[in-house]
Amino acid sequence: PVAVQHIYISCFEMFSKYAPRLRCRCNSLNKSVSIRCLSDKSSDPNDPEKENKVVAEKEYKTPAAGTYHSPWIILKEEVKSITGAFTTGHVTQARNVVPREADILVIGGGLVGNSVAYWLKKRNPKGVNVTIVERDYGYTRASSMLSAGGIRHQFSLRENIEMSMFTTDFIRNIREHLSVLDHEPPDVQFNHQGYMFLANKEQAENLETCVKFQRELGAKIELMSREKISQKFPWVNLEGIEMASYGTQGEGWFDPWLLLKAFRQNNVNNEVTYVKGEVVGFQKTNNPGSHVGSATDFQTLNNIDIKDEEGNLHQMHFSLVINCAGPWAGEIAEMAGIGTGQGGLSVPLPVEPRKRFVYVIHCPNGPGLEAPLTVDTNGVYFRREGLGGCYICGLSPEEDKEPDISNLDVDYTFFEEKIWPKLAYRYPQFEKIKLKSAWAGYYDYNYVDQNLIIGPHPKFRNFWFANGMSGHGVQQSVAIGRAIGELFYDHDFTSIDLTRFGFDRIMHDEPVLENFIV
Repeated sequence: PVAVQHIYISCFEMFSKYAPRLRCRCNSLNKSVSIRCLSDKSSDPNDPEKENKVVAEKEYKTPAAGTYHSPWIILKEEVKSITGAFTTGHVTQARNVVPREADILVIGGGLVGNSVAYWLKKRNPKGVNVTIVERDYGYTRASSMLSAGGIRHQFSLRENIEMSMFTTDFIRNIREHLSVLDHEPPDVQFNHQGYMFLANKEQAENLETCVKFQRELGAKIELMSREKISQKFPWVNLEGIEMASYGTQGEGWFDPWLLLKAFRQNNVNNEVTYVKGEVVGFQKTNNPGSHVGSATDFQTLNNIDIKDEEGNLHQMHFSLVINCAGPWAGEIAEMAGIGTGQGGLSVPLPVEPRKRFVYVIHCPNGPGLEAPLTVDTNGVYFRREGLGGCYICGLSPEEDKEPDISNLDVDYTFFEEKIWPKLAYRYPQFEKIKLKSAWAGYYDYNYVDQNLIIGPHPKFRNFWFANGMSGHGVQQSVAIGRAIGELFYDHDFTSIDLTRFGFDRIMHDEPVLENFIV
């Protein structure tokens, strides 16, 4: 890095011979350098053109690689990029400089986006350049950070079962996967308490069939009769309950933030570039030989417009863009023209934000430390939170009564009217509780079939999806990242076949339905 800085200094000093001075400081070398911008014709503070220059500079959009770019502007940006950059060891993070190009651009810096970047770099650390753009690195609205952090193998679809089972295996061996030299080994605080689904007479047959299928795939799920439920979990009111399924291994919950932190730490070590900014547009071109509206009409997205935190616009060139924008994935797809055109572009990405509430209650005499994450026949769930007698609980609202998504305000009436009565009926210990706090988060809700959409768009072959998990993103993120890596390097899904989850099913109106949605 020091040698590189000396090269920059030499270049700047050469240019300074022919120019008035623009003072810059390289903090790590404690040297001043001088460069010239040709537009700086006067340093007079009363220059009548000064105001127009400021306005023009604010409206200027940094072009992507491959387009004309003034050498003086390039030089000015390079000076800005090294100022203070070597204090952290990562140029882009230090000054949030938007690169002019990237091999692969990942939109969304949550768990899915970071997992995708990890698996892409794992296969070829030096051969592929990966950039993640995220508008909120505080993760104040990120679905993964506001989730309950659950992981279960109890699904009805093979793909969902296998993805969650792989995530469990990955977390068990997380130190082998995500450890970084000179850093503490990662630990995501995995609680292995399992999931328990209660079923009434109408649900029993379907539950029994699903458990049999889950066992065939290697999941450790136990089918429990009323008597067995009563013996193991005496705090359950069994009125109306016929049986239950209980995950004895590999299920439970963990801290999503700690997994995200481990991914990011590993990605930075592997030179993944992180940019703070908001995607505001795309540019596309028709492929040679294609005809608009024909069967061979394939287009390519090549540049993206990014607005940085200071409001400046930057254009970045990329070869492949992967949409990992969570609840806002539909907006990103629409910016690219998906759902706004004709033919293959007439079908939108069916992903939108849906708000869900999580309530924290305190009940010293509650079910206890061995209680699994329990889901009642009506969809109300609860699990233990910590060791101090606290629990979290929630319920998805009715389809026609979705809460307002313009903010993350919590509806406490929903708890009092919809959750607490059902909770106290099924688990009498919860008749006496204290509501401690609550929060709201977003599902990246696929309103067609509530399942993952993954892989390339049929028209934009270099626009890939990793969206629509509908509340399962945390537990599927690791497997989704691996699948994207396989698709990129092997041109196929080689571990878990996710072909059914492609965008084609959306275009042909062939939903793939999952029975176990919480």
